[in-house]
Amino acid sequence: MALAIFDLDNTLLGGDSDHAFGDFLISEGLVDPLSHRARNDAFYEQYKLGALDMAAYTEFAIAAVAGLTRTQRDALHAKFMASFVKPMMLPAALALLKRHRDAGDYCLIMTATNRYVTEPIARYLGVDTIIATELELIDDRFTGKVAGIPNFQAGKVRNLDFWLAEQAGQQGLDNSVFYSDSFNDLPLMELVTRAVAVDPDETLRRIAQERGWEIISLR
Repeated sequence: MALAIFDLDNTLLGGDSDHAFGDFLISEGLVDPLSHRARNDAFYEQYKLGALDMAAYTEFAIAAVAGLTRTQRDALHAKFMASFVKPMMLPAALALLKRHRDAGDYCLIMTATNRYVTEPIARYLGVDTIIATELELIDDRFTGKVAGIPNFQAGKVRNLDFWLAEQAGQQGLDNSVFYSDSFNDLPLMELVTRAVAVDPDETLRRIAQERGWEIISLR
């Protein structure tokens, strides 16, 4: 069984779910629109430069839902899925996932975005599992802190290593592919059997061309 790994934001989705969640909170009147949009955009620029402070960003991104119960969080996310995420779904990405599933491959999403935002998206996409940035929970409420290693840059490699160890040899990187749009994912792209740049940023496009990696578009 081949291991097919997918980045989520701007790869399988035609947009960034993390950044979109900030816009959603604004649309729901849950945050101050001016200050939240300014900070959300500033963090997104950090991400594009490869300099995102994941701990600070996660605390900011989840603050508005930190005090909510699971039922309240789930109801809020259902609205987010309907109004912001589903319009970002890409038919070509859904077709790519289907090709891998039909081939019997194990489909895994690796995303820097936190699990609260991304796990329902992964279920909708029908992948086998997701590795995301984990959020600390106390009494079933988010604290705003990251639990474990942020699933970002080299953190994706470390978290994937932990996951592979748990698989007891059932999964491995000997026959693996990783699809991503971002140069932030270079540490993992350099480990897999086949790296595929999907609608890549300028830095990743240049590196992919230099290394002979496949470049595709799902837009």
